[in-house]
Amino acid sequence: MSPRTKLRLRRASLPLLLLGGAVVLGGCQVPTFGAFRGSTTQGHDEFKLWVGMSIAGLAVAAIVWGLIFWTIIRYRRRSHAEIPSQFSANIPLEIFYTVVPFVMVLVIFYFTVVTENKVDAVSATPAEIVHVQGFRWGWNFSYYSAKNASQGVEISTKAEPKLLAQPATSSEYPQLVIPVGEPVRIVLTSLDVIHGFYVPEFNFSRYAQPGVVNTFDFNPTTIGVYRGQCSEYCGLYHAEMLFSVKVVSQSAFSHWLTAEQGTQAQSGSGV
Repeated sequence: MSPRTKLRLRRASLPLLLLGGAVVLGGCQVPTFGAFRGSTTQGHDEFKLWVGMSIAGLAVAAIVWGLIFWTIIRYRRRSHAEIPSQFSANIPLEIFYTVVPFVMVLVIFYFTVVTENKVDAVSATPAEIVHVQGFRWGWNFSYYSAKNASQGVEISTKAEPKLLAQPATSSEYPQLVIPVGEPVRIVLTSLDVIHGFYVPEFNFSRYAQPGVVNTFDFNPTTIGVYRGQCSEYCGLYHAEMLFSVKVVSQSAFSHWLTAEQGTQAQSGSGV
């Protein structure tokens, strides 16, 4: 085989390799890189940002390590007398590796701002408003329907603080019930010290601070039960500040809310 034929084969193999890689990657699910995919629209937006930054970081790492190993092999010392050619500067290369990282930082900054704006955006017409109050050591969820604020439902931690060693979905801890496919407004405060309102599978955490009201929306996309916890150390029974979030269909949520309103109206207090 002539050198020219070999060169043509090499040139033709690169597009085929890229095409094959695209086909293989297209048939695979995007890796999570250790994160949850997000069970809300906000959480999924954060997941996409995380994946994009992870892939960009891996690409940079591959280039850097590839150049390091290529340099080690290509310019390795072959004899005691041989010294590789020396040079002190390469202006085009230096401009390249200065401009490219700067552009990458600008791109990351842009997509971070766009994602944060999406996550922090609140709907003008939430389907439900839930006031969440953290306290040592538990949570209180107060529902005030956006359509009928006069009827409320309260769900609160009932157990005395102790090391229960139970999962967050245990009945010992409160459960936040919200409808799927609808924006739910969360109004977050703290009764005493700083707590962290954290739902891992929502890719979301926000401080509950005394004297500060944090407002945000959840737009659940998947029905299920999700673990929640306090993510800020707040005292002796910090580990017991657990809760769960149950995402149900809109009809099931309406039925649950009506049943709870009736039960709590009869008892004269929240449960």
